[in-house]
This record gives sequence, C-alpha cells and structure tokens, in this order.
Amino acid sequence: MKELSRHTGKLTDSVIRRMTRLAIEYDAVNLSQGFPDFDPPEFIMDRLAEIATKGPHQYTPTWGSLAYREALCKKLTHWMGIPLNPNENILATVGSTEAMMAALMAVTNPGDKLVLFSPYFENYAAQAEFNSVEPIFVPLNPPAFTFDGAALEDAFKDPKTKAMLLCNPSNPSGRVFTKEELQFIADLAIKYDVIILTDEVYEHIIFEPNRHTYIAALPGMWERTICCSSLSKTYSITGWRLGYIAANKELLDQCKKVHDFLTVCAPSPLQEAVIPGLLAPDSYYKELQDHYTHMKDIFTNGLKDIGFTFTEPQGTYFMMVDISAFSKGKSDLEFCEELCKKVGVAAVPGSSFFKEDVNHLARFHFSKKDETLYEALNRLADIRKKL
Repeated sequence: MKELSRHTGKLTDSVIRRMTRLAIEYDAVNLSQGFPDFDPPEFIMDRLAEIATKGPHQYTPTWGSLAYREALCKKLTHWMGIPLNPNENILATVGSTEAMMAALMAVTNPGDKLVLFSPYFENYAAQAEFNSVEPIFVPLNPPAFTFDGAALEDAFKDPKTKAMLLCNPSNPSGRVFTKEELQFIADLAIKYDVIILTDEVYEHIIFEPNRHTYIAALPGMWERTICCSSLSKTYSITGWRLGYIAANKELLDQCKKVHDFLTVCAPSPLQEAVIPGLLAPDSYYKELQDHYTHMKDIFTNGLKDIGFTFTEPQGTYFMMVDISAFSKGKSDLEFCEELCKKVGVAAVPGSSFFKEDVNHLARFHFSKKDETLYEALNRLADIRKKL
C-alpha cells in the first residue's frame, strides 16, 4: 500500500474524547468532555417538536436558511454593535469546528504561520496540520494565564505569519481577555497585516466582574477578523452541531467557497428550531450567566474544601486544577486515568493543551446538574484514600 496521509500520521486521537470513552467504561462522572447533562431551553425544545412534523427536512441554501441568518444578524448586531447583512456577513456552518476549519482554509496557504496561545483547544493544532500551516505558540502563563506582549509581537512580526486563532473566553484556561489586552492584539494585527480568527463559543458564559469584548468591534478590526462561533454552549445543544461565521463580505466570500464543498449545509431542521433562542431577550442571557455562576460556585467551593488549588475561571465552564498534591509523581495522564478508574471522575490531562512542558494541571468542567456536581465532589472527597 502506498503511503497514507502524512498529516494524519502526525496526529493522535482526541485526548478529551478518549477520556469520555474511559468515563463510560468505568461509569465515572464525566467532567472531561464539555457538555451539559440538562436539557436545552424549553422554548427551543417546543419549536423542535413542531419542526419534527412540519419540516424542513431537506437542504437549505448552502449559506444557511434565510430565517436562521436573519435571526443571527439580529442577535450579533445587538451584542457586537456591528450592523450585519444576512446575505453578505453570515455563513451557517456545522458547528464552530467547521467554521474554524473553513476560515483557516480560506485565508492560509501551505507554509504560512498561525499564532496560537498555549494552552489551546486541541483542535487548533490539528487544523493547522491539515492545512500545512505552522503554529507559533505564545505562552499563557499559569496560574493567571497572562501573556508577554514582546513574545506575542515576535510571533506577529514573523514574515510568514498570516493569522492568529484567538479563543476568548479561553478554553481550557477559563481566561477572559480584557479590552486592553484585545486592543494590544488588534494593534499588532493592524501593524503586521495579520488576520484574526476568533473562537467565541463561550461569549455569554462570563462571570462577574468580567466582560466579553468582541475584537471585531474594535477600531479597524472588522476588516481583518473572521468571527467563528457555535450555538452549542449558549443554548445547551452541543449535539446539534450548529455554528456560524460572521465576517465582512470579502473574507466571508472566501469562507463560503470552502464550506460549499466541505459540508454543503448545516442541518436544516435544527437551523429553524434554534431561531427562538437567537431571538431571546437579554433576560435569557442573564439567567444563563446566573445558572453557570451557580454551577461554578458549587464546584469551586467543593474543590477548595477537598484541598485542591486552581485558577478561578473568569468565563467558559472549564477550569484548570493543580493536581500536584494528589498525583504522587505520576504524569498528568496517568493521574487522570487513575482518577477515572479508581475515583470515578473523568478529567483531561492538562499537558494535552500545552505546547510547553506543563504536567501538574488537569481540566475539569462544571456544566452539570447540581446532583451531578455533588456526586463528583463526593467521589473526590476521599481521593487520597482511593489513589
């Protein structure tokens, strides 16, 4: 057999989803892969029930149904402060994963470089590899997960740097970048002619007093930003695989070409079913914030009582927890495997997110019902005995 793809030969399976499989095998509380165990909002479920019998069930226009794009435009115009046109600025995608892949394919060529903060969501490096793009990793230094401005500028000034993929709020660190930090990044992008690809799927899961700033809304940035996002987290529908790209017409037209041949269209009945969520009033997002703050407080207070130290998340439903006091010289992967098998709680080894040699952290998520979180904490309470 002739040589198979060199790209896939350099990759492993997803560590996150590997830990989910281990959680299923050992009946562990799955705090590794980030999805809720509670239902989407009732008004979305009601609309889904209607769509199931009435349709649509066939292809939408490739760019997404007009109703979906119009609803997205209304929502994004409200939150971003940028007036958007459904025919020129919005593309419906199969989740944010496809959105980012399409954006990366649309703007880069083999040999280009892509700036990434480390730690980073594992998909990003794989997407760079598939596009023959070289990542330049700039550390977010734990425990505060701040970056060094000079190091970031060094990455931007590389003549081969074409784009930066910016996750904000940041998975896995839980960091929410300040407006001043984003302005610094924006100034570099303009100075060195770099395109910013954003991953903003946690835009509405923010904890006080933090605020989310859309870098695309900063002066001069709409011209060079491709906003990639998903509805999975905001509406608790991770399995629906609904996402979008928002960008100026010139950039979006390039993304449309990739999407057209990559996935054709996002699921048509689900595009229609989610529209009540996109048109929800501001009160929905306040309730969402309160709900996630409640879950965060349950879990973080419980971890403190057990003796864990961690970085308090500013946004997302993830947190990086220091496992040094419990790992007894094991690698973080060995620790997480034993945590799953012997304690009955699944987490993700932190090293799977870092380019640097960081081996003392694990990522947990807290997007779960109260009883699920309390069960996880009860299992973790005697972690020293079980390990």
